[in-house]
Amino acid sequence: MANPSENLINLCRAAVEAHRVATSVPYTPEGWRPWMDAAETFQAAVTAEANQEPKQNRFKLEQAAKKAVLHPEPDES
Repeated sequence: MANPSENLINLCRAAVEAHRVATSVPYTPEGWRPWMDAAETFQAAVTAEANQEPKQNRFKLEQAAKKAVLHPEPDES
């Protein structure tokens, strides 16, 4: 199981939020630029983190970060 860092999860959250904002209004290149930049930053971070020791599968790492953001586990408190 891939284990994304808190930084990677935060970058994914930022990309998801930027997507929400960009798609809430009619398309303009300037309006979508923050989303595209956030997504690019997230993807670069996934690649960098996957290549750190111990190496992780890049695809599984990306999916684990997205799952943590889009489908968080319920608190068991």
